[in-house]
Amino acid sequence: MTIFLGCGFAAKYREGGGVFSVPLQWMFGLKRLQLDAIWLEILPGSGNEMVDRAAIKNFAAQLRFYGLAENYCLLYQPRAGDAQDLDKMRCFGLPGSDLRERLAGPNTLLNLSYSVHPPLLLQFERRIFCDLDPSEIFYWMTKMEMGQSYHHEFWTIGLNAGRSDCCLPRSQIRWQTFFPLVDTEFIQPQRQPTHLKFTTIGQWYWGGAVEVNGEFPDLSKKVAFEKYLDLPAHTKKTRFELAMNLGRDDAERTRLSERGWHVVDPHRVAKTSARYRHYLASAAAEFTAIKGVDVAWQTGWMSDRAAMFLAMGRPVITEETGAAKYLPRESGFRFVNDLESACAAVNEVIADWPRLSRQSRAVAVELFDSERNLRKILSLPRPQA
Repeated sequence: MTIFLGCGFAAKYREGGGVFSVPLQWMFGLKRLQLDAIWLEILPGSGNEMVDRAAIKNFAAQLRFYGLAENYCLLYQPRAGDAQDLDKMRCFGLPGSDLRERLAGPNTLLNLSYSVHPPLLLQFERRIFCDLDPSEIFYWMTKMEMGQSYHHEFWTIGLNAGRSDCCLPRSQIRWQTFFPLVDTEFIQPQRQPTHLKFTTIGQWYWGGAVEVNGEFPDLSKKVAFEKYLDLPAHTKKTRFELAMNLGRDDAERTRLSERGWHVVDPHRVAKTSARYRHYLASAAAEFTAIKGVDVAWQTGWMSDRAAMFLAMGRPVITEETGAAKYLPRESGFRFVNDLESACAAVNEVIADWPRLSRQSRAVAVELFDSERNLRKILSLPRPQA
């Protein structure tokens, strides 16, 4: 049995160490389960073959670094708009003959964020849709074909999907849920940093479109953070930092700086997955706001980044999306909804970091561990005690 991890977002984003880290946690979990695992990366052409070659070379180098040189197959589409037809794609890593042999035998595809499309998709024996962004995926599934017709199972990190208090668009799909994955054998707890810093990584602007009550609201971090911008002025004992993609001349840099926020370039501090981990470890905790639709719809979404913070023993201060009821009471999370509750959470982390750090690591091992979640998704038996 071969397990293919279908991904279409890691190779093309060379500066996104946090993005690459997401499927990496899945691969580590699959390897711990001693499965024949292949990272199947789809790379649509950018229109510039030199850029594409550099992306392929960079992707291969990162996988070699993590001992996965024999466990990947990158399928390159020279023309981005073409259908995913295996006969028209160039194969890197695993030889094409080996890929076809595995496709002919027993196999399962874990299709992350609908990265693998027909007709290639239909060559896999068991097809599992793994959703990493419930609000956007669920919305667009009501508008177009997003794989609903081609998969056997549907899994989401929207822990509250299908519950009475969840306002995600309704569908006939039976969604099953899992926690964002982090490999807690690879990611170990880290010492408390010498300097208290609260940070997060992301995109300050967001170009997606989701309809809410007949409108298409701005769901960017820029809007989500607005009510927390005075946080540095109320909690003087720590540094508040944002690793956000903002140009040097962007007026938002000045506005954030005037409110006490430090802005750093994520393409510098988190360019590779190793730098990404180092940057997270340099913080005492994560502080972040969530795009409004996940809060309004109570999707139960939590980020892969939060899972990584927790595994390192870093508490997470964030907004409630309906996920709290699926966590133990002492989880390392502190959920906030306004400036007052955010100030209280920050002060609690400062005052009681060692206890919250232990709670964070414990919940990562208990709920977010990659092997644990993959056993659930793949219907594998639990190990004998």
